[in-house]
Parts: sequence; C-alpha cells; structure tokens
Amino acid sequence: MKNKGNRDNPWRAAGLVGALGLDIAICTLLGYFAANFAVQRFGGPRSWIVAGVMLGLFAGIGTVIMLLKKFLEEPDE
Repeated sequence: MKNKGNRDNPWRAAGLVGALGLDIAICTLLGYFAANFAVQRFGGPRSWIVAGVMLGLFAGIGTVIMLLKKFLEEPDE
C-alpha cells in the first residue's frame, strides 16, 4: 500500500482554505478601520475609506501568496 503524505490530508487542505479566506477578510477589515479612523481623526474625503479597503485587500492577497508559497515548498514527510 502507498503511504499517504502529509499533503493528502483533507483537514490540512480545509484548514489552508479557511486560513486564506480569514487572512483576506482580516486584512480588508483592518484597511477599512484604519482608513475610517484616519478620516474621522484628520478629516478628508470619505473616498479614503475605499482606498483603505483596496489597500487592505491587496495586502491580504500578498500575504495569501506568501502563505501559499510556503505551503507548496514544504517537503512531504
């Protein structure tokens, strides 16, 4: 019989998918709250909130890419 590697575990895949979604959601929310705080504190147009959300989304996508690279580089033990 063939030994299943660590990557064949469906729970590990489900955990990765959940972590990716959570990462993007948290970064997007942090971008929103940071931009909203800056608009309330320093004034300025509310369009800065849209920019904060987009910046948070792009940061989330960047961290997801780094997480996937790390996940795919791990040797199968």
